[in-house]
Amino acid sequence: MATTVVLDRPVPNRPARTGGLRDARDVTRLRVTAWRVIASEWVKFRSLRSTVVTIAIALVVIIGFGALAAGVVSGDVTRPTGPGGGGGGGGAFATNPTAVSLAGMTLAQIIVGILGVLAITGEYSSGMIRATLAAVPRRLPVLWAKVLVIGVSTFVIAVPASFGAFTLGQAILGTGHNTTLSDPGVLRAVLGSAVYLTAIALLGLGLGALLRHTAGAIGALFGLLLVAPGLLPLVLPKSWGDSIVPYLPSNAGESFSSVVPKAGMLSAGGGALVLVAWLVVLLGVSAWLLRRRDA
Repeated sequence: MATTVVLDRPVPNRPARTGGLRDARDVTRLRVTAWRVIASEWVKFRSLRSTVVTIAIALVVIIGFGALAAGVVSGDVTRPTGPGGGGGGGGAFATNPTAVSLAGMTLAQIIVGILGVLAITGEYSSGMIRATLAAVPRRLPVLWAKVLVIGVSTFVIAVPASFGAFTLGQAILGTGHNTTLSDPGVLRAVLGSAVYLTAIALLGLGLGALLRHTAGAIGALFGLLLVAPGLLPLVLPKSWGDSIVPYLPSNAGESFSSVVPKAGMLSAGGGALVLVAWLVVLLGVSAWLLRRRDA
């Protein structure tokens, strides 16, 4: 026999599910702030094993290679004829005090560039980028947060590394062969080397965001920094080479990370502006594509 159940109170009306979901989306959107995106990118950056390993290698290369170079050429160091105690900073090796101490910058630029590449291509290879962009639908804050995290982190590491390499190198060279930060142009070269490494890390980030492929971005970085400066003067007419080569990122950086830039290079201020232009164009194109391509 069927039993009929009579309720003493009416069943309350429940809001439609679509309205609830819409409210949830609104709440999520309100909670996505610039500082939270930056904090998220910082957590991802420092928690990667590749970050720790890459930074450790960069420090060893910057300081270790500078000390090794100073030990090799100790007693056979000459001062350039220009102002200051040395030229060719930012990785250019020559037998003058400043350049010897900063000999590790040539290899270090590739290492920090790879650090920038991995900061974004690692997310594409693992698929994590989909979750990141789903949490931040506007997308661009993710890229700008990565720029801030990579830029600040690299600069904070590169400054003491550059000064440490310089100090240790000059100590190994010894009195009579060394130079000091008070000499004209030396402080600019040492600090400029740290600024240059920071710019190269951001250049790697831009290439990674543009190509979305680790090997391709690292190959492009290597070619742009090391291959092009030596190859273009050989394959281009001299007039073309003289007009193009100084505007490559590595040569532009050398202009302000050297006490005495090489002949034909840009001025320190001009080189800094050219390097900034490279970053603006590359990151600008990457941002434009990020808004229009699927993750």
